Amino acid sequence: MFTSHKPAPDDAWDGIVEDKSRGMLDGANMYHFVKVRRTDGQCVKVRVDRALWKSVAVGDRIVKEPGSNPAKA
Repeated sequence: MFTSHKPAPDDAWDGIVEDKSRGMLDGANMYHFVKVRRTDGQCVKVRVDRALWKSVAVGDRIVKEPGSNPAKA
């Protein structure tokens, strides 16, 4: 089994994209991830939707507000 890395609805953070990756973890669905260095210094791997994954590049800032999905800032 694998960890989903999907952010919880009540999470709130912002940070800089350090890396992008994708993979077929279950063999049927493509999952998109970004590695984010948050402003508190912690580095996390977060699952994002395809549209956001395609629109961000390494060095871009993304924000996660409570009740919404991560978005490019």
